[in-house]
Amino acid sequence: MKKIKTTPLAPQEFEVEQISDNEANIMAYPFEVGYAISLAHPLRRFLLSSSVGYAPIAIKIEGAKHEFDSVRGMLEDISDFILNLKEIRFKLNNDATEAEINYSFAGPCTIKGGDLSNDEVEVVTPDAPLATLNEDSTLNFTLKIAQGIGYVASEDTAVEVDDDEYIALDAYFTPVRSATYKIDNVLVEDNPNFERVIMNIRTDGQISPIDAFRNSLEVMYAQLAVFNSEISIKAPATIERVEESPDLKKLTTNIDSLGLSARSFNCLDRSNIKLIGEIVLMSTNDLKNVKNLGKKSYDEIVEKVQEFGFEVGADLADDVVTALKKKIEAVQAQ
Repeated sequence: MKKIKTTPLAPQEFEVEQISDNEANIMAYPFEVGYAISLAHPLRRFLLSSSVGYAPIAIKIEGAKHEFDSVRGMLEDISDFILNLKEIRFKLNNDATEAEINYSFAGPCTIKGGDLSNDEVEVVTPDAPLATLNEDSTLNFTLKIAQGIGYVASEDTAVEVDDDEYIALDAYFTPVRSATYKIDNVLVEDNPNFERVIMNIRTDGQISPIDAFRNSLEVMYAQLAVFNSEISIKAPATIERVEESPDLKKLTTNIDSLGLSARSFNCLDRSNIKLIGEIVLMSTNDLKNVKNLGKKSYDEIVEKVQEFGFEVGADLADDVVTALKKKIEAVQAQ
């Protein structure tokens, strides 16, 4: 017999089955009927589309001008070489978000992914084949590797490179190779009408399945956060008082006043971040994900904002947030 409820049962059980370093099953239960798929499907989408990874975005090959060219003494033509390169998965060291790395090989030899590892980059697919060189042949190339999410076509990576000597590449950033789920029934107090979701996550080695799952949850929460906003209409007099507050005046100050280094300032400026309040409204993850912003620049910005009396991701009063967002919109509209 089905009981009358006023609130749905919340799942309490969470289990992780580590299949290998790059594969895991994640289980949660018990869910009310229909709830498991409602959560599993968007989580799968976030895993595949929002997981941060590294990929080559462009390559410059000595003696080759385009992808249909060839290199003397190399068994593969350039198009096959590029296809092999896409199967090699990279991970930049020292929290770098991009790198330009030079390689030089002399034949006879067989080049594999592991041969591309050095102090700047780690190859997580060391056995993947890249090229075969005959005797007395050489292969010199420069690889541009960047951090990103999802898939970016070569037409778009070409804009990032802006150099005719480079061949732009399709970039497959996502480190998640597959994310699937299945839903089965579980028994709760003799009632079989509850569900368990089992998510299978397989990565390429850049990141563990557990970290990929954790990161996708953070992205999902960030997307849902907007719905936590309270709908309120402030009286004009209240807004005027807020606009005169010292805190708001500081928050609407230009980032010039932080005294940042040129690199840190340029990273913010290129992302159209003009006011100190914009940084304060960002979460720490949002700030870390600003394009080309490295760890050193991130730490500097956090420190400078603290010196100004605020924290990145600070919980500001609703009326201050409302007034600040209006100021930001006005600045961005200029």
